[in-house]
Order: sequence, then C-alpha cells, then structure tokens
Amino acid sequence: MTALHGGLAVNPAAPADLLLRLLEPEYESAWYALASRRASFPEEVTAAIVMHPHPRVRGALARNPFVDPEVRGLLVDDPDWLVRARLAGRPDRTRPIRPLPDWVIDRMLTTYDNDGLQELFFSRQIPFRIQRSYCRHPMASIRQMATNVWTFLSVSERAALLKDPHPQVRASAEHMLETDDAEAMERRLGPVPVPRNHGTGLILVNYRLSRTVVDWLLSDPHPDNPWVLAHNYSTPPDVVARLVAHPDPKVRLELARRGDLAPAHVQDLARDTDPRVRTAISLRLELREDERAAIDYAVDTDEEFGPCDHHAQAAPDPAVSAVYARSRHPLLRRRAARDPALPAALVTLLARDDDLGVRMLLAHNHPAPPPELLLRSYLEHRGVYRDLLTEHPRFPVAGLGARFMDADAPDERRLAVLDPGLAPGTADRLTRDPGSAVRAGATRHPRLPGGRLLALLADEELGEHAAANPALPVNVMRGLLT
Repeated sequence: MTALHGGLAVNPAAPADLLLRLLEPEYESAWYALASRRASFPEEVTAAIVMHPHPRVRGALARNPFVDPEVRGLLVDDPDWLVRARLAGRPDRTRPIRPLPDWVIDRMLTTYDNDGLQELFFSRQIPFRIQRSYCRHPMASIRQMATNVWTFLSVSERAALLKDPHPQVRASAEHMLETDDAEAMERRLGPVPVPRNHGTGLILVNYRLSRTVVDWLLSDPHPDNPWVLAHNYSTPPDVVARLVAHPDPKVRLELARRGDLAPAHVQDLARDTDPRVRTAISLRLELREDERAAIDYAVDTDEEFGPCDHHAQAAPDPAVSAVYARSRHPLLRRRAARDPALPAALVTLLARDDDLGVRMLLAHNHPAPPPELLLRSYLEHRGVYRDLLTEHPRFPVAGLGARFMDADAPDERRLAVLDPGLAPGTADRLTRDPGSAVRAGATRHPRLPGGRLLALLADEELGEHAAANPALPVNVMRGLLT
C-alpha cells in the first residue's frame, strides 16, 4: 500500500480530510510526496503541514517549487534551522524561481544568521527591486547591503549612505568610493610584491589600480596577471595594446569584452585566430550590422537555452532589446529573446527566427509565447528544461492525442496523454505503451476507463499513478487507506 498512499498524496482531487489522514504517523511514507505535490493544498492541509511535528514534512513544503511562495513563506519562523535553510535555499535547480514575498524576505534579512542569509542571497529569490530598496531600510545592517548594488543607486541614494548615522554603513559606502581611487587601493594592497589572497585578488581584478601596481603585475611572473590586467577596467591603454597579441586566448577574449577597447584593437581582434575572441568582438555595440557580418564568428547550438531569473536582475533596456531583436546577429537576437517585456510584434518576429537558440529562449522566458512555438520548441530541443514547456499554460494540448498517439518516439507519444480530450480507448491503449513515461501519463489521465483504472491499482509499476488519477472515486481513495 505504500506506493498507493504516495499516489493519493499527489492526487489533485483528493479531499482535504483524506490528505490530513496521510499526515498521521502510520502514513509516514507518503509525507514527502504530500508536502512536495504539484497540486495546490486546501487551506486546512497547509496549516497542518506548517504545524506538523516532524521537520522533514515542513522542510519538504519549504522547498516545494510548485506551491505559492506565500505558502512557503509561512515557514519563515520555523523553530528548526534546517527548515529555515530549505526556505532560504533555491527550491529546484531546474525550474525558474518565483521570488519570495516582500514580508518574508524582510523577516529573513532581519532575523536570519549569516549562513541563512548566504543561502538566501545565492538562491536568487530576492527581487532586484528589493535589493534597490535596501538603502532606505530602517535597519542599519540592511542599509549596509545597499552598497552591493552601488552602481545602480542614484546620486542622492549614494549621498545618503555616505552620511548615514551608522558608522558601518558610512564605512561601507566610503569603501565603494575608494574602489575607484587608485591611491586608496594601493594602500589597501600594501607594498609590492602584493601577497596573494582572496582580498587582494578581489582588488586586483575589480578595483582601480595605480600605475605602480600595474607595472608590478606586468613584471611579476604569475600566470594570472595578464588576464587580471585584461579584465580590470582601469588598465591603461598602453598596457591593453601590449596584451592584444598575448598568446593566451583567454586574455584576448577578456580584452574583446572591454568597453573601452580602441577601434584599432577591435579590428585586430576581429581577425583573431580563436573563434571565441572573434565572436565576442562581433557582439560589440559600436559595430554596424555589416561590420558584424564581416566577422567570422561562431554560434553555439549546444546550450540549454533555459529560463532566466528575471526578477533577480535589472530589467533590460527596451530600446536595446528592440535593436537586438532586429539584428542580423543570432547571438544578439538571443539576448532580446530573454527579455520578458518584449512587445508582441517582436515576439511574433522572433518566434519565426531561423536560430534554435532564439526560439528556445523566447519560449522559456516570455510570459506569452505563441502556443505553436512552445510545441515546436519541445519537439526540436531535448535539453534539461524541455518538460517545462509542456507545463506552460499556453502549451497547446488540445488535439495532441490524435496527432501523437502513434508517434515513433516515446517522448512524442507522451504528448498524447497531455490532451484533455484524449479518447478513453486511446488512454487505455497507452497504459500498455513501451515507454514508461507514456504508461504513467496515460494511467493518470482522467479519461482512462474506470475499469482499467481500478485494475491498475493492483499493478506493481502503475498502481501509484492510478492512485493519483483525479477520476478515481473518492470512496475508492478512502478504501486505499483502510
């Protein structure tokens, strides 16, 4: 009965009283399935899980990517640190993240310890607009975090942090000013040769360097120094010019990404022997379309092309996205396809794009992709995010049964069981399909004939899926518990 109880736990038609019974100790094997289910929870079941005595149950709800973040947020003050850590961590690495509610984030920022906050920051559950608002938070430790988005703050917001009543906030803001002060950074680094550690490495890579430090990096034999100089925004033009012919392609690639690269060096690297360097040059904003087309760049088609966590980063510039969408360069069109605010006319344009990456990124990242694009993308790309396409509310499920029930590939026959109008006889037949995912999907289909559904409850492989079928009579569900 253990597997059947797990099926009942995820059955979207299971009544609340039955789900509450599954939270009792004798049904412990179904606890995780219940707390992790995709279907929504009745209010009384949510309350029972939040107050469940076993932290494993509460922790499963905290990591459930299918429930509303408001429901997950009910565990923000859970007495068990592991439950709180699971709430702070990313629920599912293969799914786009829905941000936590503002009140939950504020509660975590003001009450969680450093370990919990690190989990939260890396989980990307904090919207960018919340990060931008740190500078106005009443708690000093949160205002101090605003310096992490210093470049996005307004002049007045920076000035307020520099005059903040709390000394640690002022010190953090003053440090951000110092990062663009070569003499201040030289004092932080100390005398040359500079000791190699995490702190000095951060300065050498990201902060303004004095000429003394630059000259030391040029003379020091450490193998990372050329890359550091190629990356650092303050590297003088004469040093950049020396690095254009560096034998390491990683150094030249970093140069190609510099915003201040001189036109002559752009031309030199456009003819580089490494395709990665040429491709990076081809994406520079100052180039005209005919100049891009003249570069022998490479387009990778082996990427995953999955969803992005848009809420966790600054919104793209609509004007730039519009330019990218009309570019002849497929990698620029891919950038446009990631923009969830792309207007309908450009969505229509990119949905017909001849580049697979453009179409896939549009399908995964726009809230209203054309339904036919979602289906085409599923059929054309077999990446790890493929099944997310079938879960999109605009995925065209009507008519899939007749179209794909006899397809050669099992992953295409699986589309047939997504059709809500699937013929009962077809559903019956597909429960015997050679593909395990097809058999499971057909067994869960609500149009499966009742006799076949009841018979499959005794099937070793498919019994759990039969118990999850919403067409299962409630009296039968109750009988499975007794």
